[in-house]
Amino acid sequence: MNFFNKKDKSPRGWRSAAPKVKIDNQIYEQLKPLRLPLILLVTIMMIGTIGYVLIDDFTLIDAIYQSGSTFTTVGFGEIGKISTAGRFFTIGLIVLGFAVFSFSIGVLIDMINRGVITKLIKERRMLQRIARLKNHFVICHHNSFTIELAKQFRQNHIPFVVVDNSPDFEYIAKQNQYPYYVEGEPHTELSILKSSLASARGVVTLSEHVADNIAQVVTTRLYEKELGLKKAFFIMAHASNDSEAERLKKLGADSVVSPSKLVAQRLSAVSLHPEMQNIMENLLSKKDTPVNIEEVVIPEFSWIIFKKLKETHLRDITNVSVVGISDLNGKFLPMPRGDTIIGINAKLLIVGTNESIVNLKRLIRRKTKPEELKYV
Repeated sequence: MNFFNKKDKSPRGWRSAAPKVKIDNQIYEQLKPLRLPLILLVTIMMIGTIGYVLIDDFTLIDAIYQSGSTFTTVGFGEIGKISTAGRFFTIGLIVLGFAVFSFSIGVLIDMINRGVITKLIKERRMLQRIARLKNHFVICHHNSFTIELAKQFRQNHIPFVVVDNSPDFEYIAKQNQYPYYVEGEPHTELSILKSSLASARGVVTLSEHVADNIAQVVTTRLYEKELGLKKAFFIMAHASNDSEAERLKKLGADSVVSPSKLVAQRLSAVSLHPEMQNIMENLLSKKDTPVNIEEVVIPEFSWIIFKKLKETHLRDITNVSVVGISDLNGKFLPMPRGDTIIGINAKLLIVGTNESIVNLKRLIRRKTKPEELKYV
């Protein structure tokens, strides 16, 4: 399977806004039935023009005008003297024009009733909108989990595209307020290109059948390899049990979620700590929450590499709290002490306001020690 267009090697986030899938040919294919009515129209106009020139010696412009008004039966009358033979010719032209008009209306109504052309035009417009997305999520398969996830994404202003192969998915998408959607099998090449996965942040596959999720994870990793992206897609998958979760992780899923296990953990946490019931909801799920939690990757060129956490004075400068550090091997250290050394490619789990987190990201991207430390 060759997804990659060798002419399009621009990095993710800087790609062209043009859709990777062109459906203009399909639209033109649906318009083919209109060819015969158009040919008949031109033919009758030519016959009428030649007839008026030969029979009543009309000029070319007068003949064209008389043929048009006669063919369309607008009732403008004769623009010049027409002989008896010319009037018989006019009657025949009117009958032929009415027949062609009736035939053309029938073809047009049939095209509208089938709805294919309308659907293709809507899809073309949707693909143009999706092509403009950057760092969005592609959600595969529609179900109750997708509906709830879409609500959370909308509340937090996270762009996403939902892909599903239901035949009435356009109606489903509108009912559930999916701003961007693609009708098709999610793991196929066509759906991947339509959803603009090349410029996406990651994939969430939520099928209740593990085979669908496996196909999506494998296909996404293959596509990622062919694109040669420096930053891998984040892939989250749904699993019904631990065995399925293990298989999905081995195949390349970054995170696997088991709804039954999550519910059990939530019930257990609420039972043991009732007072903590709403803290995480207010922290992570609410829109425009004043406090946020985020994982930040330290760049290799950052000035804080190989410095002790207390030497960076991150809390003093940006007013964020570091509640965890992951090293290069993925080992997580909760509530790190001040003498913890920040290594290469470390990840900081931080808590703070949205503004303070933005300030922290700017600070750690600097290559030299900031001037603010002179006053801390």
